[in-house]
Amino acid sequence: MNLLYTICDYFSYPFVRYAFIVGVLVALCASLLGVPLVLRRFSYIGDGLSHVAFGAIAVASILKLTDTRILVLPVTILCAVLLLRTGQNTKIKGDAAVAMISVGALALGYLLLNVFSVSTNLSGDVCTTLFGSYSILTLKTGDVVFCAVLSLVVVVMFIIFYNKLFAVTFDETFARATGIKTNVYNLMIAVLIAIVIVAAMDLVGSLLVSALIIFPALSAMRLFKSFRSVTICSAVVSVACALTGLVISILNSTPVGSTIVAVDMLVFFLFCLIGKVSGKQ
Repeated sequence: MNLLYTICDYFSYPFVRYAFIVGVLVALCASLLGVPLVLRRFSYIGDGLSHVAFGAIAVASILKLTDTRILVLPVTILCAVLLLRTGQNTKIKGDAAVAMISVGALALGYLLLNVFSVSTNLSGDVCTTLFGSYSILTLKTGDVVFCAVLSLVVVVMFIIFYNKLFAVTFDETFARATGIKTNVYNLMIAVLIAIVIVAAMDLVGSLLVSALIIFPALSAMRLFKSFRSVTICSAVVSVACALTGLVISILNSTPVGSTIVAVDMLVFFLFCLIGKVSGKQ
């Protein structure tokens, strides 16, 4: 009971409410897109774009932009398109394209931050950008509005094009034969993932975003087989893990992003165990 009172007391602070709103929105969007990405073995795209976002933040910091997302969002979306196009190149395939663009962006970003240092606490800034803010005090009203708008775009697009995404995910060749413009929907998935990564960076950091995309989908697949069931379960698991991680982080003063990912990992192993016991694996 005392724990409940403590949590309710924390909710009287706006920054705590902001953190929970952003956490739920980001977790929901990441889980929805995580299912088609994992099923198509494209989960590495999320990790690659997170590195790109770090490089874009470094450039935005050097340019002293008041809102780094003005640069980060379009750059990340552009690189999502480049990853898709380059990955289809006969000379540079999938994982090689991701490694080339993502590692290059990460290295260039860190190099620029060192050469054109704009802060006396470079290590702290880099750590915060990569792994998320240690304190949820950093989230402001503008961050919540920005995240809400981007999340609405992702959810609406996913719902509207659900059937097309389903077809492209399971049999792209057949989908193309039936007249579905598979390249368009592949591009849409890449762009939406870029949006989710930018929206999630304030909460979990650029390096941990891909965990929110991968773990809930993998957990759901331990128990369910149909696309719809996996998607629904993934969304529920992701939101529940985000809420649990936030509560643990607030009560124990642990890093928000790392705590949420740790909870996601624990749930994944739990689902694996349940799947083994129930014979669904």
